[in-house]
Amino acid sequence: MMSPRFEPIVGRYLCLDLFGRPHRLYVEEAGSGIPLLCLHTAGSDARQYRGVLNDSRVTANFRVIVFDMPWHGKSSPPAGWQNEEYRLTSRDYVRMIVDIAAALALDKPVVMGCSIGGRIVLHLANEHPERFRALIGLESAAHVAPYYDVNWLDRPDVNGGPVCAGVVSGLIAPTAPAAERWETLWHYMQGGPGVFKGDLHFYMVDGDIRDRVDAIDIRRCPLFLLTGEYDYSCTSEGTLDVAKRTGAEATIMKGLGHFPMSEDPGHFVSYLLPVLETIRKLSVGSAH
Repeated sequence: MMSPRFEPIVGRYLCLDLFGRPHRLYVEEAGSGIPLLCLHTAGSDARQYRGVLNDSRVTANFRVIVFDMPWHGKSSPPAGWQNEEYRLTSRDYVRMIVDIAAALALDKPVVMGCSIGGRIVLHLANEHPERFRALIGLESAAHVAPYYDVNWLDRPDVNGGPVCAGVVSGLIAPTAPAAERWETLWHYMQGGPGVFKGDLHFYMVDGDIRDRVDAIDIRRCPLFLLTGEYDYSCTSEGTLDVAKRTGAEATIMKGLGHFPMSEDPGHFVSYLLPVLETIRKLSVGSAH
């Protein structure tokens, strides 16, 4: 029997202006040290990082910070949302991350993102390398060819939650523990109507960065890539192509899929720790 206990995660709401409108953003954090700002996947929310937030091997040296993007999780849409269609663009995504890091007064944070977060990491490396200590792309590739009709994700005659979960279920590694698999899918079942579809506008259309990958200079900001071997959305080949073109360090993670931090947190952290240790040593070296 489990004894009652509190996890070391602290959750708060950050009130700030984004895109010229007031927002109330839900933020969780744990640990201390180098700020590590984490970005969740399309259609989900920051609960995906609970394993990282609760791992003392990570939080001993890193202040792990995760937020629910507007329209996701506990972050409500802005007032007037009922009169518009949610569509994520690369311009707004980059601006959101930069503005949130500034609002939290983060000193050159490390940014780690997965899926759409892994894609936007490449945009940050291209556009704002001087703002970040290092960038970690999980399931990161320059583009993805559309492989299903996203219109099914937001139709009045379809139960969107189970459909969204069904679309991503095959992206989870077959070796993932059952409890973590179903928790990952539960996050998708709870997404707001049209939100997953709106995120995929960035992932499948607007966020294509193939023509700018060669301009990324990892000497200005180190870039690390971690991709699960079972991911057929961001393929191993797509990640290795980015690594080849940028010189970034890339690892294909055995036994993991598209949602490594939530589908098998302990296994994922075993891959993450060497990357964080490299970043920590680089930070110590640059301070002298």
